[in-house]
Amino acid sequence: MDNIRQSVEDERRYKRVESVIPVQYRNLRKSGESSTGSLTRNISEGGICFKTSQFISLACRLVVELELPAAPKPVKAISKVAWIRKLPVGDQYEVGNQFLEMTKEDKKMILNFIHESLNIDSPLRIP
Repeated sequence: MDNIRQSVEDERRYKRVESVIPVQYRNLRKSGESSTGSLTRNISEGGICFKTSQFISLACRLVVELELPAAPKPVKAISKVAWIRKLPVGDQYEVGNQFLEMTKEDKKMILNFIHESLNIDSPLRIP
């Protein structure tokens, strides 16, 4: 099992940063539905992982809003549920989301946050 997990980690295209960031999400197809709040477990240029008490089906499209530290406004994106797993304790799930669509400005804010978290100089500073 550890070898499988390690090979999946090695195959990831984007470096993940462990983070606890407030996130709001809702099903893209249910526009009248109110958003649900959670906290991220990690974030990358390609997506986020967060915990939830709801089962969300694979490939479900979500509208997500992230409250990145020092960002002037929430980052919004449309994402797709790439994987979901039930946590061993309680009625909680961990959900992996792949970003599908977001503005260039929002992508820059995510990249800045990741670079700052990894202590990498970022040429993408937003004034």
